[in-house]
Amino acid sequence: MIPKIILGKGPRATHRTIGYLFGPGRANEHVDPHVVASWNGFAPDPGRTPHRDPRNVADQLAAQLDQPVRMLGDAAPVHTVWHCPVRAAPEDPVLTDEQWGEIAHRIVAAAGIAPQGDEEACRWVAVRHAEDHIHIAATLVRQDGRRPARDHDKRAVQREARKIEADYGLRRLNPGDGTAAKRHTSKEHFKAKRQGAATTTRQVLRLRVRRAVAAATDEAEFFALLEATEVIVRLKHGPSSDALGCNFALRGDTNEAGDPVFYSGSTLAPDLSLPKIRQSLETPTTGQPLAVRAGDPWHQAIAAVERVPHHLAHGDEHLAQGQLAALGASLDLLAAIAPADTRADLTHAATAFERATRSRITADLHSARVLRRSVQAIWRERPPDRDGAAFTMLLDATLTAVAFAVHWHRTHQHAQQEAATKQALPHMQSASTRAADTALDHLAERTPQPQTRRRLAQYVARAAPEHTDRILHDPAWDALATALAEAEATGHSATALLDQALGQRSLENTRNPARVLTWRVHRLGARTAPSPRAQAAMARSTGRGPVRGAQPIPPATNPLPGPTTPVRRR
Repeated sequence: MIPKIILGKGPRATHRTIGYLFGPGRANEHVDPHVVASWNGFAPDPGRTPHRDPRNVADQLAAQLDQPVRMLGDAAPVHTVWHCPVRAAPEDPVLTDEQWGEIAHRIVAAAGIAPQGDEEACRWVAVRHAEDHIHIAATLVRQDGRRPARDHDKRAVQREARKIEADYGLRRLNPGDGTAAKRHTSKEHFKAKRQGAATTTRQVLRLRVRRAVAAATDEAEFFALLEATEVIVRLKHGPSSDALGCNFALRGDTNEAGDPVFYSGSTLAPDLSLPKIRQSLETPTTGQPLAVRAGDPWHQAIAAVERVPHHLAHGDEHLAQGQLAALGASLDLLAAIAPADTRADLTHAATAFERATRSRITADLHSARVLRRSVQAIWRERPPDRDGAAFTMLLDATLTAVAFAVHWHRTHQHAQQEAATKQALPHMQSASTRAADTALDHLAERTPQPQTRRRLAQYVARAAPEHTDRILHDPAWDALATALAEAEATGHSATALLDQALGQRSLENTRNPARVLTWRVHRLGARTAPSPRAQAAMARSTGRGPVRGAQPIPPATNPLPGPTTPVRRR
Protein backbone atom coordinates (compact mmCIF):
# COMPACT_ATOMS: atom_id res chain seq x y z
CA MET A 1 0.00 0.00 0.00
CA ILE A 2 1.47 3.31 -1.08
CA PRO A 3 0.40 6.60 0.55
CA LYS A 4 1.75 9.84 -0.89
CA ILE A 5 1.35 13.26 0.74
CA ILE A 6 0.86 16.37 -1.41
CA LEU A 7 0.40 19.90 -0.02
CA GLY A 8 -1.77 22.51 -1.72
CA LYS A 9 -1.83 26.29 -1.39
CA GLY A 10 -3.70 29.22 -2.81
CA PRO A 11 -7.11 30.82 -2.21
CA ARG A 12 -9.02 28.04 -4.03
CA ALA A 13 -6.81 25.07 -3.20
CA THR A 14 -9.61 23.14 -1.48
CA HIS A 15 -12.08 23.78 -4.31
CA ARG A 16 -9.52 22.62 -6.88
CA THR A 17 -8.83 19.43 -4.95
CA ILE A 18 -12.49 18.54 -4.42
CA GLY A 19 -13.27 19.41 -8.04
CA TYR A 20 -10.57 17.00 -9.22
CA LEU A 21 -11.62 14.18 -6.88
CA PHE A 22 -15.25 14.26 -8.00
CA GLY A 23 -14.49 15.08 -11.63
CA PRO A 24 -13.94 12.70 -14.56
CA GLY A 25 -10.16 12.63 -14.12
CA ARG A 26 -7.55 13.66 -16.63
CA ALA A 27 -8.22 10.61 -18.79
CA ASN A 28 -11.80 9.81 -17.74
CA GLU A 29 -10.34 7.31 -15.29
CA HIS A 30 -12.56 8.29 -12.33
CA VAL A 31 -15.45 5.84 -11.89
CA ASP A 32 -18.29 6.44 -9.43
CA PRO A 33 -16.52 8.97 -7.14
CA HIS A 34 -18.06 8.98 -3.67
CA VAL A 35 -17.22 9.65 -0.02
CA VAL A 36 -16.19 6.62 2.09
CA ALA A 37 -15.26 8.50 5.30
CA SER A 38 -15.11 12.04 6.69
CA TRP A 39 -14.36 14.03 9.82
CA ASN A 40 -17.96 13.93 11.07
CA GLY A 41 -19.35 10.89 9.27
CA PHE A 42 -21.98 12.81 7.31
CA ALA A 43 -20.11 15.25 5.05
CA PRO A 44 -21.85 16.28 1.79
CA ASP A 45 -21.26 13.67 -0.92
CA PRO A 46 -21.40 15.04 -4.50
CA GLY A 47 -21.32 11.49 -5.85
CA ARG A 48 -24.27 10.15 -3.87
CA THR A 49 -26.75 13.04 -3.85
CA PRO A 50 -28.82 12.39 -6.99
CA HIS A 51 -31.51 15.00 -6.29
CA ARG A 52 -29.03 17.92 -6.29
CA ASP A 53 -26.53 19.32 -8.78
CA PRO A 54 -23.19 17.57 -7.97
CA ARG A 55 -21.31 20.83 -8.56
CA ASN A 56 -23.32 22.61 -5.88
CA VAL A 57 -22.72 19.74 -3.43
CA ALA A 58 -18.97 19.83 -4.24
CA ASP A 59 -18.92 23.58 -3.49
CA GLN A 60 -20.73 22.92 -0.20
CA LEU A 61 -18.22 20.23 0.77
CA ALA A 62 -15.26 22.45 -0.08
CA ALA A 63 -16.78 25.33 1.92
CA GLN A 64 -17.28 23.14 4.99
CA LEU A 65 -13.71 21.86 4.78
CA ASP A 66 -12.43 25.43 4.38
CA GLN A 67 -14.39 26.96 7.27
CA PRO A 68 -11.58 26.73 9.90
CA VAL A 69 -9.11 28.19 7.38
CA ARG A 70 -11.35 31.17 6.59
CA MET A 71 -11.78 31.90 10.29
CA LEU A 72 -8.04 32.62 10.55
CA GLY A 73 -8.10 35.08 7.65
CA ASP A 74 -4.60 36.44 6.94
CA ALA A 75 -3.18 34.29 9.74
CA ALA A 76 -3.92 31.10 7.79
CA PRO A 77 -0.90 28.96 6.83
CA VAL A 78 0.60 29.10 3.34
CA HIS A 79 -0.29 25.48 2.66
CA THR A 80 -3.95 24.88 3.48
CA VAL A 81 -4.65 21.49 1.86
CA TRP A 82 -3.24 18.08 2.84
CA HIS A 83 -3.89 15.59 0.02
CA CYS A 84 -2.95 11.93 0.42
CA PRO A 85 -3.72 9.29 -2.24
CA VAL A 86 -3.54 5.75 -0.80
CA ARG A 87 -3.15 3.00 -3.39
CA ALA A 88 -3.23 -0.79 -3.05
CA ALA A 89 -1.03 -3.10 -5.12
CA PRO A 90 -2.50 -4.58 -8.36
CA GLU A 91 -2.49 -8.09 -6.90
CA ASP A 92 -4.28 -7.05 -3.67
CA PRO A 93 -7.92 -8.06 -3.10
CA VAL A 94 -10.56 -5.41 -3.80
CA LEU A 95 -11.47 -3.71 -0.51
CA THR A 96 -14.97 -2.60 0.40
CA ASP A 97 -15.97 1.03 1.05
CA GLU A 98 -16.13 0.24 4.77
CA GLN A 99 -12.58 -1.13 4.73
CA TRP A 100 -11.28 1.90 2.82
CA GLY A 101 -13.07 4.12 5.35
CA GLU A 102 -11.32 2.38 8.24
CA ILE A 103 -7.98 2.77 6.45
CA ALA A 104 -8.64 6.49 5.95
CA HIS A 105 -9.33 6.96 9.70
CA ARG A 106 -6.03 5.22 10.52
CA ILE A 107 -4.06 7.30 8.03
CA VAL A 108 -5.32 10.71 9.25
CA ALA A 109 -4.77 9.64 12.86
CA ALA A 110 -1.19 8.54 12.17
CA ALA A 111 -0.44 11.77 10.30
CA GLY A 112 -1.68 13.98 13.16
CA ILE A 113 -4.46 15.36 10.98
CA ALA A 114 -7.22 13.84 13.08
CA PRO A 115 -5.99 11.90 16.12
CA GLN A 116 -8.50 9.34 17.37
CA GLY A 117 -11.03 10.89 19.78
CA ASP A 118 -9.98 14.49 19.03
CA GLU A 119 -13.23 16.33 18.27
CA GLU A 120 -11.40 19.58 17.44
CA ALA A 121 -9.12 18.01 14.83
CA CYS A 122 -8.83 19.04 11.18
CA ARG A 123 -11.69 18.47 8.78
CA TRP A 124 -11.09 15.83 6.16
CA VAL A 125 -12.83 13.61 3.63
CA ALA A 126 -11.86 10.34 1.89
CA VAL A 127 -13.04 9.88 -1.70
CA ARG A 128 -13.01 6.64 -3.69
CA HIS A 129 -13.22 6.77 -7.48
CA ALA A 130 -11.48 3.50 -8.37
CA GLU A 131 -11.29 -0.02 -6.95
CA ASP A 132 -7.64 0.16 -5.92
CA HIS A 133 -7.26 3.53 -4.18
CA ILE A 134 -8.74 6.44 -2.26
CA HIS A 135 -7.82 10.12 -1.90
CA ILE A 136 -7.85 11.80 1.50
CA ALA A 137 -8.23 15.61 1.44
CA ALA A 138 -7.92 17.68 4.63
CA THR A 139 -7.52 21.36 5.48
CA LEU A 140 -4.55 22.25 7.66
CA VAL A 141 -6.28 24.27 10.34
CA ARG A 142 -7.91 22.52 13.28
CA GLN A 143 -11.48 23.39 14.23
CA ASP A 144 -10.13 25.13 17.35
CA GLY A 145 -7.97 27.37 15.12
CA ARG A 146 -4.64 25.71 15.91
CA ARG A 147 -2.27 23.99 13.49
CA PRO A 148 -2.19 20.18 13.46
CA ALA A 149 0.83 18.43 14.99
CA ARG A 150 1.97 16.68 11.82
CA ASP A 151 5.74 16.55 12.30
CA HIS A 152 7.26 13.73 10.22
CA ASP A 153 3.81 12.85 8.90
CA LYS A 154 5.29 11.14 5.82
CA ARG A 155 7.22 8.64 7.94
CA ALA A 156 4.29 8.13 10.31
CA VAL A 157 1.90 7.43 7.43
CA GLN A 158 4.33 4.96 5.87
CA ARG A 159 4.69 3.12 9.19
CA GLU A 160 0.90 2.91 9.52
CA ALA A 161 0.63 1.65 5.93
CA ARG A 162 2.94 -1.25 6.79
CA LYS A 163 0.63 -2.16 9.70
CA ILE A 164 -2.46 -1.86 7.47
CA GLU A 165 -0.86 -4.25 4.95
CA ALA A 166 -0.41 -6.85 7.68
CA ASP A 167 -3.91 -6.36 9.12
CA TYR A 168 -5.70 -6.61 5.76
CA GLY A 169 -3.52 -9.27 4.17
CA LEU A 170 -2.19 -6.93 1.48
CA ARG A 171 1.13 -7.01 -0.30
CA ARG A 172 3.84 -6.16 2.23
CA LEU A 173 6.16 -3.37 1.12
CA ASN A 174 9.60 -2.89 2.62
CA PRO A 175 10.33 0.04 4.93
CA GLY A 176 12.53 2.67 3.30
CA ASP A 177 15.33 4.91 4.47
CA GLY A 178 14.56 8.05 2.46
CA THR A 179 17.01 7.30 -0.34
CA ALA A 180 14.54 5.93 -2.90
CA ALA A 181 13.79 7.78 -6.12
CA LYS A 182 10.43 9.53 -6.31
CA ARG A 183 7.65 7.62 -8.03
CA HIS A 184 5.90 9.11 -11.00
CA THR A 185 2.62 10.86 -10.28
CA SER A 186 -0.77 9.73 -11.55
CA LYS A 187 -0.77 12.76 -13.85
CA GLU A 188 2.51 11.59 -15.41
CA HIS A 189 1.19 8.04 -15.67
CA PHE A 190 -1.95 9.01 -17.55
CA LYS A 191 -0.02 11.40 -19.77
CA ALA A 192 2.27 8.56 -20.84
CA LYS A 193 -0.78 6.34 -21.35
CA ARG A 194 -2.47 8.93 -23.59
CA GLN A 195 0.71 9.23 -25.65
CA GLY A 196 1.07 5.48 -25.98
CA ALA A 197 4.40 5.46 -24.12
CA ALA A 198 5.50 2.42 -22.14
CA THR A 199 7.20 4.55 -19.47
CA THR A 200 6.76 8.03 -18.06
CA THR A 201 9.00 10.97 -18.90
CA ARG A 202 10.39 10.87 -15.36
CA GLN A 203 11.56 7.27 -15.85
CA VAL A 204 13.10 8.01 -19.26
CA LEU A 205 14.97 11.02 -17.89
CA ARG A 206 16.22 9.08 -14.87
CA LEU A 207 17.68 6.38 -17.12
CA ARG A 208 19.31 8.82 -19.56
CA VAL A 209 20.80 11.03 -16.86
CA ARG A 210 22.14 7.99 -14.99
CA ARG A 211 23.78 6.65 -18.15
CA ALA A 212 25.33 10.05 -18.87
CA VAL A 213 26.77 10.17 -15.34
CA ALA A 214 28.11 6.63 -15.74
CA ALA A 215 29.73 7.38 -19.12
CA ALA A 216 31.13 10.88 -18.60
CA THR A 217 34.57 11.63 -17.25
CA ASP A 218 33.89 15.33 -16.60
CA GLU A 219 31.03 17.82 -16.42
CA ALA A 220 31.40 19.08 -19.99
CA GLU A 221 31.13 15.56 -21.39
CA PHE A 222 28.15 14.89 -19.13
CA PHE A 223 26.20 17.80 -20.61
CA ALA A 224 27.28 16.86 -24.14
CA LEU A 225 25.99 13.30 -23.66
CA LEU A 226 22.65 14.62 -22.41
CA GLU A 227 22.31 16.87 -25.44
CA ALA A 228 23.04 13.90 -27.71
CA THR A 229 20.23 11.92 -26.07
CA GLU A 230 17.55 14.65 -26.49
CA VAL A 231 17.73 15.86 -22.87
CA ILE A 232 17.44 19.60 -22.25
CA VAL A 233 19.38 20.98 -19.26
CA ARG A 234 18.52 24.18 -17.40
CA LEU A 235 21.05 25.27 -14.80
CA LYS A 236 20.07 27.13 -11.64
CA HIS A 237 22.57 29.88 -10.80
CA GLY A 238 23.28 31.50 -7.46
CA PRO A 239 24.07 35.17 -6.76
CA SER A 240 27.71 34.51 -7.66
CA SER A 241 26.63 33.13 -11.08
CA ASP A 242 27.85 29.68 -10.08
CA ALA A 243 25.63 26.78 -11.12
CA LEU A 244 24.02 25.38 -7.96
CA GLY A 245 21.51 22.96 -9.46
CA CYS A 246 20.05 21.70 -12.70
CA ASN A 247 16.70 20.70 -14.15
CA PHE A 248 16.17 18.21 -16.94
CA ALA A 249 13.50 17.97 -19.63
CA LEU A 250 12.93 15.56 -22.48
CA ARG A 251 12.87 17.25 -25.86
CA GLY A 252 9.30 17.13 -27.17
CA ASP A 253 7.71 16.69 -23.73
CA THR A 254 5.77 19.93 -23.17
CA ASN A 255 2.95 21.28 -21.04
CA GLU A 256 -0.30 22.89 -22.23
CA ALA A 257 1.54 26.14 -22.96
CA GLY A 258 4.08 24.33 -25.15
CA ASP A 259 6.95 24.77 -22.69
CA PRO A 260 9.30 21.91 -21.79
CA VAL A 261 8.39 20.04 -18.60
CA PHE A 262 11.44 20.21 -16.35
CA TYR A 263 12.33 17.90 -13.46
CA SER A 264 14.97 18.79 -10.91
CA GLY A 265 17.75 16.22 -10.66
CA SER A 266 16.98 15.46 -7.01
CA THR A 267 13.37 14.56 -7.90
CA LEU A 268 14.61 12.07 -10.50
CA ALA A 269 16.80 10.36 -7.87
CA PRO A 270 18.62 11.52 -4.72
CA ASP A 271 22.02 10.99 -6.39
CA LEU A 272 21.13 12.99 -9.52
CA SER A 273 21.24 16.48 -8.01
CA LEU A 274 24.02 18.63 -9.46
CA PRO A 275 26.23 18.43 -6.33
CA LYS A 276 25.89 14.62 -6.25
CA ILE A 277 26.56 14.38 -10.00
CA ARG A 278 29.70 16.47 -9.56
CA GLN A 279 30.78 14.21 -6.73
CA SER A 280 30.38 11.17 -9.00
CA LEU A 281 32.34 12.85 -11.79
CA GLU A 282 35.04 14.14 -9.47
CA THR A 283 38.45 12.65 -10.21
CA PRO A 284 40.94 11.67 -7.49
CA THR A 285 43.23 14.46 -6.32
CA THR A 286 45.99 12.14 -5.14
CA GLY A 287 47.82 11.94 -8.44
CA GLN A 288 46.27 8.79 -9.86
CA PRO A 289 45.70 8.83 -13.62
CA LEU A 290 42.17 9.46 -14.86
CA ALA A 291 42.16 6.41 -17.11
CA VAL A 292 43.00 2.81 -16.42
CA ARG A 293 46.45 1.54 -17.24
CA ALA A 294 47.18 0.58 -20.81
CA GLY A 295 45.83 -2.84 -21.53
CA ASP A 296 42.62 -4.64 -22.30
CA PRO A 297 39.75 -2.77 -20.56
CA TRP A 298 37.62 -5.93 -20.70
CA HIS A 299 40.01 -7.79 -18.43
CA GLN A 300 40.61 -4.76 -16.22
CA ALA A 301 36.87 -4.43 -15.72
CA ILE A 302 36.50 -8.18 -15.03
CA ALA A 303 39.29 -8.05 -12.46
CA ALA A 304 37.71 -5.02 -10.77
CA VAL A 305 34.26 -6.66 -10.61
CA GLU A 306 35.78 -9.90 -9.31
CA ARG A 307 37.11 -7.91 -6.33
CA VAL A 308 33.67 -6.53 -5.43
CA PRO A 309 32.54 -9.62 -3.43
CA HIS A 310 35.72 -9.39 -1.32
CA HIS A 311 35.07 -5.69 -0.63
CA LEU A 312 31.48 -6.45 0.35
CA ALA A 313 32.53 -9.28 2.64
CA HIS A 314 35.61 -7.73 4.23
CA GLY A 315 35.75 -3.99 3.43
CA ASP A 316 34.36 -1.16 5.53
CA GLU A 317 30.80 -0.05 4.80
CA HIS A 318 31.78 3.17 2.98
CA LEU A 319 34.07 1.30 0.60
CA ALA A 320 31.39 -1.35 0.05
CA GLN A 321 28.75 1.28 -0.72
CA GLY A 322 31.12 2.86 -3.23
CA GLN A 323 31.60 -0.49 -4.94
CA LEU A 324 27.81 -0.90 -5.25
CA ALA A 325 27.46 2.58 -6.75
CA ALA A 326 30.14 1.75 -9.33
CA LEU A 327 28.54 -1.63 -10.02
CA GLY A 328 25.24 0.14 -10.76
CA ALA A 329 26.97 2.57 -13.13
CA SER A 330 28.63 -0.38 -14.89
CA LEU A 331 25.27 -2.08 -15.37
CA ASP A 332 23.87 1.13 -16.88
CA LEU A 333 26.63 1.17 -19.51
CA LEU A 334 26.63 -2.58 -20.16
CA ALA A 335 22.91 -2.40 -20.90
CA ALA A 336 23.62 0.35 -23.43
CA ILE A 337 26.22 -1.67 -25.37
CA ALA A 338 24.81 -5.18 -24.90
CA PRO A 339 23.91 -7.39 -27.88
CA ALA A 340 20.23 -7.36 -28.81
CA ASP A 341 19.45 -10.71 -27.15
CA THR A 342 20.63 -9.54 -23.70
CA ARG A 343 19.86 -5.81 -23.83
CA ALA A 344 16.32 -5.99 -22.45
CA ASP A 345 17.32 -8.18 -19.49
CA LEU A 346 20.30 -5.98 -18.65
CA THR A 347 18.17 -2.83 -18.87
CA HIS A 348 15.66 -4.36 -16.45
CA ALA A 349 18.52 -5.43 -14.16
CA ALA A 350 20.11 -1.97 -14.20
CA THR A 351 16.75 -0.29 -13.53
CA ALA A 352 16.06 -2.55 -10.56
CA PHE A 353 19.61 -2.41 -9.17
CA GLU A 354 19.53 1.40 -9.25
CA ARG A 355 17.68 1.31 -5.91
CA ALA A 356 20.45 -0.87 -4.44
CA THR A 357 23.17 1.71 -5.18
CA ARG A 358 22.02 4.19 -2.49
CA SER A 359 21.62 3.99 1.26
CA ARG A 360 22.23 6.19 4.28
CA ILE A 361 25.87 5.05 4.20
CA THR A 362 28.15 7.55 2.45
CA ALA A 363 29.81 5.91 -0.54
CA ASP A 364 33.59 5.96 -1.00
CA LEU A 365 33.44 6.60 -4.76
CA HIS A 366 37.21 6.90 -5.24
CA SER A 367 37.74 3.30 -4.13
CA ALA A 368 35.92 2.06 -7.25
CA ARG A 369 37.51 4.36 -9.82
CA VAL A 370 39.27 1.50 -11.66
CA LEU A 371 35.95 -0.25 -12.22
CA ARG A 372 34.27 2.94 -13.41
CA ARG A 373 37.13 3.91 -15.75
CA SER A 374 37.53 0.46 -17.28
CA VAL A 375 33.82 0.12 -18.08
CA GLN A 376 33.85 3.66 -19.46
CA ALA A 377 36.73 2.61 -21.71
CA ILE A 378 34.68 -0.37 -22.94
CA TRP A 379 31.72 1.89 -23.67
CA ARG A 380 33.89 4.48 -25.40
CA GLU A 381 36.39 2.35 -27.34
CA ARG A 382 34.40 -0.86 -27.93
CA PRO A 383 37.57 -3.01 -27.78
CA PRO A 384 37.58 -6.33 -29.67
CA ASP A 385 35.76 -9.18 -27.98
CA ARG A 386 36.20 -12.35 -29.97
CA ASP A 387 33.22 -14.68 -29.59
CA GLY A 388 31.67 -12.41 -26.93
CA ALA A 389 33.71 -14.26 -24.33
CA ALA A 390 34.92 -11.12 -22.53
CA PHE A 391 31.39 -9.76 -22.31
CA THR A 392 30.22 -13.10 -20.95
CA MET A 393 32.94 -13.22 -18.30
CA LEU A 394 32.16 -9.65 -17.23
CA LEU A 395 28.47 -10.53 -16.90
CA ASP A 396 29.33 -13.66 -14.93
CA ALA A 397 31.51 -11.66 -12.51
CA THR A 398 28.79 -9.01 -12.21
CA LEU A 399 26.18 -11.67 -11.46
CA THR A 400 28.33 -12.96 -8.60
CA ALA A 401 28.80 -9.41 -7.26
CA VAL A 402 25.04 -8.74 -7.39
CA ALA A 403 24.41 -11.97 -5.46
CA PHE A 404 26.85 -10.80 -2.76
CA ALA A 405 25.05 -7.44 -2.70
CA VAL A 406 21.85 -9.20 -1.56
CA HIS A 407 23.63 -10.51 1.54
CA TRP A 408 25.36 -7.16 2.23
CA HIS A 409 22.10 -5.21 2.17
CA ARG A 410 20.40 -7.88 4.30
CA THR A 411 23.20 -7.65 6.86
CA HIS A 412 22.78 -3.87 7.02
CA GLN A 413 18.96 -4.15 7.21
CA HIS A 414 18.42 -2.28 3.94
CA ALA A 415 15.05 -3.86 3.14
CA GLN A 416 14.24 -1.93 -0.03
CA GLN A 417 17.76 -2.30 -1.40
CA GLU A 418 17.78 -6.03 -0.69
CA ALA A 419 14.44 -6.43 -2.48
CA ALA A 420 15.70 -4.41 -5.46
CA THR A 421 18.84 -6.54 -5.73
CA LYS A 422 16.76 -9.72 -5.64
CA GLN A 423 14.61 -8.25 -8.41
CA ALA A 424 17.72 -7.62 -10.53
CA LEU A 425 19.14 -11.14 -10.08
CA PRO A 426 16.80 -13.11 -12.42
CA HIS A 427 17.42 -10.61 -15.22
CA MET A 428 21.18 -10.87 -14.65
CA GLN A 429 20.98 -14.66 -14.70
CA SER A 430 18.98 -14.65 -17.92
CA ALA A 431 21.38 -12.24 -19.64
CA SER A 432 24.43 -14.18 -18.43
CA THR A 433 23.02 -17.49 -19.66
CA ARG A 434 22.17 -16.09 -23.09
CA ALA A 435 25.60 -14.50 -23.49
CA ALA A 436 27.36 -17.68 -22.34
CA ASP A 437 25.38 -19.87 -24.73
CA THR A 438 26.33 -17.69 -27.68
CA ALA A 439 30.00 -17.50 -26.73
CA LEU A 440 30.27 -21.24 -26.06
CA ASP A 441 28.72 -21.98 -29.46
CA HIS A 442 31.39 -19.87 -31.14
CA LEU A 443 34.18 -21.55 -29.18
CA ALA A 444 32.83 -25.05 -29.91
CA GLU A 445 32.83 -24.30 -33.63
CA ARG A 446 36.65 -24.12 -33.42
CA THR A 447 37.11 -27.31 -31.41
CA PRO A 448 40.60 -28.80 -32.03
CA GLN A 449 41.36 -32.01 -33.91
CA PRO A 450 40.59 -35.36 -32.20
CA GLN A 451 44.27 -36.02 -31.44
CA THR A 452 44.57 -32.68 -29.63
CA ARG A 453 41.33 -33.28 -27.81
CA ARG A 454 42.57 -36.68 -26.56
CA ARG A 455 45.74 -35.07 -25.27
CA LEU A 456 43.79 -32.34 -23.52
CA ALA A 457 41.46 -34.94 -22.02
CA GLN A 458 44.55 -36.66 -20.52
CA TYR A 459 45.49 -33.35 -18.90
CA VAL A 460 42.00 -33.06 -17.43
CA ALA A 461 42.15 -36.63 -16.09
CA ARG A 462 45.50 -35.96 -14.41
CA ALA A 463 44.49 -32.56 -13.01
CA ALA A 464 40.96 -33.40 -11.80
CA PRO A 465 40.46 -37.18 -11.64
CA GLU A 466 37.40 -36.81 -9.37
CA HIS A 467 35.63 -34.58 -11.93
CA THR A 468 36.89 -36.06 -15.20
CA ASP A 469 33.68 -37.76 -16.31
CA ARG A 470 31.56 -34.71 -15.50
CA ILE A 471 33.91 -32.37 -17.38
CA LEU A 472 34.31 -34.50 -20.49
CA HIS A 473 30.59 -35.21 -20.78
CA ASP A 474 29.60 -31.64 -20.12
CA PRO A 475 28.09 -30.02 -23.27
CA ALA A 476 30.73 -27.28 -22.91
CA TRP A 477 33.70 -29.70 -23.22
CA ASP A 478 34.33 -28.69 -26.85
CA ALA A 479 34.50 -25.03 -25.81
CA LEU A 480 36.92 -25.86 -22.96
CA ALA A 481 39.13 -27.82 -25.36
CA THR A 482 39.19 -24.81 -27.70
CA ALA A 483 40.11 -22.46 -24.84
CA LEU A 484 42.96 -24.73 -23.75
CA ALA A 485 44.27 -25.26 -27.29
CA GLU A 486 44.21 -21.56 -28.12
CA ALA A 487 45.94 -20.71 -24.85
CA GLU A 488 48.69 -23.20 -25.75
CA ALA A 489 49.02 -21.51 -29.14
CA THR A 490 49.87 -18.23 -27.38
CA GLY A 491 52.59 -19.85 -25.28
CA HIS A 492 50.70 -20.97 -22.18
CA SER A 493 50.94 -24.40 -20.58
CA ALA A 494 47.55 -26.10 -20.66
CA THR A 495 48.37 -28.08 -17.52
CA ALA A 496 49.39 -24.95 -15.63
CA LEU A 497 46.19 -23.18 -16.70
CA LEU A 498 44.10 -26.16 -15.60
CA ASP A 499 45.84 -26.25 -12.23
CA GLN A 500 45.25 -22.54 -11.71
CA ALA A 501 41.63 -22.74 -12.86
CA LEU A 502 40.90 -25.71 -10.59
CA GLY A 503 42.54 -23.95 -7.67
CA GLN A 504 40.32 -20.88 -7.87
CA ARG A 505 37.17 -22.52 -6.49
CA SER A 506 35.90 -26.03 -5.94
CA LEU A 507 33.82 -27.66 -8.68
CA GLU A 508 32.01 -29.87 -6.18
CA ASN A 509 28.67 -28.05 -6.40
CA THR A 510 29.05 -26.86 -9.97
CA ARG A 511 26.37 -28.13 -12.35
CA ASN A 512 28.42 -27.49 -15.54
CA PRO A 513 32.11 -27.85 -14.62
CA ALA A 514 33.39 -27.58 -18.20
CA ARG A 515 31.53 -24.31 -18.68
CA VAL A 516 33.00 -22.89 -15.47
CA LEU A 517 36.51 -24.02 -16.40
CA THR A 518 36.16 -22.56 -19.90
CA TRP A 519 35.74 -19.05 -18.54
CA ARG A 520 38.48 -19.48 -15.97
CA VAL A 521 40.92 -20.78 -18.60
CA HIS A 522 39.87 -18.09 -21.06
CA ARG A 523 40.46 -15.45 -18.39
CA LEU A 524 43.86 -16.84 -17.38
CA GLY A 525 44.89 -17.36 -20.99
CA ALA A 526 44.35 -13.69 -21.78
CA ARG A 527 47.31 -12.84 -19.56
CA THR A 528 50.83 -12.71 -20.91
CA ALA A 529 52.25 -16.21 -21.18
CA PRO A 530 55.22 -16.95 -18.92
CA SER A 531 58.59 -17.59 -20.54
CA PRO A 532 59.87 -21.19 -20.95
CA ARG A 533 62.31 -20.60 -18.07
CA ALA A 534 59.44 -19.44 -15.83
CA GLN A 535 57.36 -22.44 -16.86
CA ALA A 536 60.24 -24.78 -15.97
CA ALA A 537 60.62 -23.10 -12.59
CA MET A 538 56.89 -23.49 -11.90
CA ALA A 539 57.07 -27.16 -12.86
CA ARG A 540 59.99 -27.73 -10.45
CA SER A 541 58.23 -25.86 -7.63
CA THR A 542 55.05 -27.95 -7.99
CA GLY A 543 56.95 -31.22 -8.45
CA ARG A 544 54.99 -31.87 -11.67
CA GLY A 545 56.96 -32.99 -14.69
CA PRO A 546 56.15 -32.00 -18.24
CA VAL A 547 52.87 -33.57 -19.27
CA ARG A 548 53.41 -33.44 -23.01
CA GLY A 549 55.58 -36.56 -22.81
CA ALA A 550 53.29 -38.49 -20.51
CA GLN A 551 52.18 -41.99 -21.39
CA PRO A 552 48.68 -42.17 -22.92
CA ILE A 553 45.86 -43.33 -20.70
CA PRO A 554 44.89 -46.93 -21.50
CA PRO A 555 41.89 -47.21 -23.85
CA ALA A 556 39.67 -48.87 -21.23
CA THR A 557 39.88 -45.81 -18.99
CA ASN A 558 40.24 -43.15 -21.66
CA PRO A 559 37.56 -40.57 -20.72
CA LEU A 560 37.31 -39.06 -24.19
CA PRO A 561 34.55 -40.58 -26.38
CA GLY A 562 35.92 -42.56 -29.28
CA PRO A 563 35.68 -41.44 -32.92
CA THR A 564 32.44 -43.39 -33.46
CA THR A 565 30.77 -42.05 -30.32
CA PRO A 566 28.85 -38.80 -30.87
CA VAL A 567 30.33 -35.93 -28.91
CA ARG A 568 27.69 -34.32 -26.75
CA ARG A 569 27.14 -30.71 -27.71
CA ARG A 570 24.69 -28.23 -26.33
